[in-house]
Parts: sequence; C-alpha cells; structure tokens
Amino acid sequence: MTLRRMQVTDFRCLHQAEIEFDPQFSLISGPNASGKTSLLEAVYVLGRGRSFRTRRWDHLIRSGGDRLIIFGEVELPGRRVGVGIEGSSAGIRAKIAGEPVASLAELAAVFPVQIIDPEVHRLIEEGPSRRRRFLDWGVFHVEPAFITHWQKYHQVLRQRNAALRMRQPRAVVCAWDADLVRYGELVTQARERYVAQLNPEAQPVSRRLLDMDLTLSYRPGWGRELSLREALERGWPQDQDLGVTGVGPQRAELGIRLDGFPVKDRISRGQQKLLAAVLLISQLKLFPTESPVQPTLLLDDPAAELDDAHLAALIEEVRRRAVQLIVTTLHAEFAAFGAPGRRFRLEHGELGGS
Repeated sequence: MTLRRMQVTDFRCLHQAEIEFDPQFSLISGPNASGKTSLLEAVYVLGRGRSFRTRRWDHLIRSGGDRLIIFGEVELPGRRVGVGIEGSSAGIRAKIAGEPVASLAELAAVFPVQIIDPEVHRLIEEGPSRRRRFLDWGVFHVEPAFITHWQKYHQVLRQRNAALRMRQPRAVVCAWDADLVRYGELVTQARERYVAQLNPEAQPVSRRLLDMDLTLSYRPGWGRELSLREALERGWPQDQDLGVTGVGPQRAELGIRLDGFPVKDRISRGQQKLLAAVLLISQLKLFPTESPVQPTLLLDDPAAELDDAHLAALIEEVRRRAVQLIVTTLHAEFAAFGAPGRRFRLEHGELGGS
C-alpha cells in the first residue's frame, strides 16, 4: 500500500497542487523556500493527522484562506482508498473512504508515514514525550491491540487526574486504579516487547552510521522494584499534593546509550541527527512483512544536513528497507538514490515536472 496521488489546497505556500507519486521513489527538487518541505508536511499530515512542525492548524492554512484540504489516494491490492483531511482554526476533520474516522490512529493504519528532516535531532534532544510517540507509532503497527489499550489507559488517567484536581477523597480517586493498572501494564508490556525487538535491529545500523555501540532500554515510568499498583499507592501523597498522577506509562522513557554512556549532553548535534535516523530507519525494519501496508519514508533535503560519507551510509541503510521513498533536494538530480520513478520541481509554491 503506497500513496499514489495527492491534492493539496491552501496548505502553507501551496494554493493548489496535485501530484502523482511513484510507488517506490519520487524526487522533488526546487530552490530554498519553494515549498518542498511544505509538500512533505502535507504528506505527513495525511498519515498522522498532525504536522511535524507546529501544533496549530491555523499556522498551516495559506495566508488569506480559512481552511486547508488534503486529499490522497492510497493504493491497496486491487483498489485505491481515499483519505481526506480538512483543517481550520477550529481543528481537523478526517475521512477514510468517505467515512469520518473515530480516531486519528485510523490514518496511520491506512497510510503509515515517517520523516527524516533537518529537525530530526529533536527525537534525541527533547523530552521523553517525543520518544514515547516514536515508540507508540511503532508498537501500533506491530501489535494491533495496542491502540485500544493505550486509549483506554489515557481515558482512565484523565478521569483519575480530574478527581485529583477536584480534591476528591482518596476512595473516589483510587476507584480508577484497577483499570489504570490493568491497561497500564498492557501498554508497558507491549512497549517492552517492542524495544526488545528494536534493540538488535538498531545496533548494526548504529555501528554503520555512527561507528558506536547502541543500547536501547525501556523505563516504564515507575521504579522497577515495584508493581504499578504498589507505585500508585506509594505515590498517593505526591499525587494528592500536585493534583496529577505521577507514575505510569505516561512517564515512561526510552533509554538510549552509546558506547555504554547515556546520550544526553554527550553527543554533537550532527550525531543526534544520525542517531535519530538510526532509530527511525530501524523502526521501519520492524514493519510486519505480511501487512498490505508499505510505509512511506520522507527525506527532506538530506544532502544539506550530512557530509558525503554519512549521506552515502544513510542512503545505503534506506535502500535496505522496503519503503516508498519521497525525497526533496535543491537539485534536479540525486544520483545517489538511483533513478526516481517520478520527478517534480517546485518554484514559488507551483508544482511542475522537472
């Protein structure tokens, strides 16, 4: 399953654009500020229901417009499925095959998309929430039941936190604990299984790209010497004082070590970018081979971020993965990836053949 066609209306600098993608490799060239990243961002929004650059929908709407529209056709065996996004300052509406989605996770199931862009280092540099999203996107595609457990856990967590904020008695607050523990343990176990699978996939990629030994671990969001129920009981005084649940999967972290040391504050910005690319590329390797869905990988001007040696190594790793590839570049040629099936050029937000 790949993205075959996309129409964009009033998205960033793009007034009207329609593009037919190659199922394997499409190359989009153009000068700086021509709209290349915006086009990739539209593709990403189609599969994620959110941008990788901003949380505000009104920032995505072209100046002078009041809404944006993205429509894509995703190819399945024997047929194509329409996926649509309409965004405004009020939020987002999404449809698949003409039917409204109950959850944005449905978009990811139909059109899984990942990106390596100039800000990819934020996966390493920023706080644990970004790494939890990275994990959860991967687990979602490996274990179909995960999204239900994740959603139920967060529903119960919101109820418990609301009771804490309202200073309800302990018996009222803790009435949510049984379900919180049940779904919290299911979420935690799925994430732990995923990290155990990801670790051996990422290690050789790290050695090839970084020349360093990578070790991944999962920290569940409470002390390992305790069960989640015991951690909730022990944390009650602090929860009561702060008005929020202080332990659980919402506090989990992906542990990352290079050559035995935690990565935080120990590696350069360039190494952070390569490490994030290692994680994202390795994640694609875990995509179920029996799935009719083929992930799409977006690369935003990779030559601008990497020296020749590391770019060549990155390209070699990408070639090892069964993905639909969409790449942006300043130049109309990018021979390192081989011949693209489709070429396009952007100039001032206008799309044409190159």
